[in-house]
Amino acid sequence: MIVRRQYHKWFSPNLSRDMELLVFGHGGAGVLVFPTREGRFYDYENWGLVDALRHSIEGGYIRLFCVDGVDSESLYCHCAPPPARVNRHLQYERYIIQEVIPLMLSEKMLSENPTRSENGAPSLIVHGCRIGAYHAMNLALRHPSLFCKIVALSGRYDLTRPFGPFTDLFSGHYDQDVYLNTPNHFLPNLRDPCFLDPMRRMDITLAVGEQDPFHESNRVLSHSLAAQNIPHRLAIWPGEAHRARYWREMVPHYL
Repeated sequence: MIVRRQYHKWFSPNLSRDMELLVFGHGGAGVLVFPTREGRFYDYENWGLVDALRHSIEGGYIRLFCVDGVDSESLYCHCAPPPARVNRHLQYERYIIQEVIPLMLSEKMLSENPTRSENGAPSLIVHGCRIGAYHAMNLALRHPSLFCKIVALSGRYDLTRPFGPFTDLFSGHYDQDVYLNTPNHFLPNLRDPCFLDPMRRMDITLAVGEQDPFHESNRVLSHSLAAQNIPHRLAIWPGEAHRARYWREMVPHYL
């Protein structure tokens, strides 16, 4: 059986540019898939990750929505001042919330799916690898009522700290917007039950290699989740496990 594949492109009013995405599958829970660092919407397919999930896609359990990114215009745009990088990142978030998620929830796209999970949240999963894991985690924790599950692989959850060869992405700049987009900063201080209660109903998986430069970042996030009584799974894989060949092994377990 050939996995159903659809290409979409439209002009985004939030980003003032064309944006592209790929959809794989015919039914099941929608999975929002973020690309890796400065990656593209087709990388997930090219790296064999769609094929690694073939059984779940063909069986109608999940439908992947692989979006494009704008990291080269935001988080990794070192020619722009840090506030401009954060602003572009927030424009991208609005694109996802206001344009992509309505597509995922549209009657046409969910014609074979329930629109709600058993816990009352939309049947939407958010997923990514590397910086895509950051996008997935940050978006879901900022908008927890939209998602029922997070699968974050090899992620970094504090962009203000250098980790090995990975630099501070805000060049020492720190303000409220940076704070509110840094899960390892805002989560420990969160007290609002409107955010915490839906987080506690989500299925959350963090997977990282024991020698990954972001191993500590995952440990810190796991500690913060536990301190907030948010159930989750921290899966430690042997070695660095920070490449597509490892993610191909991981995704059938967690998605």
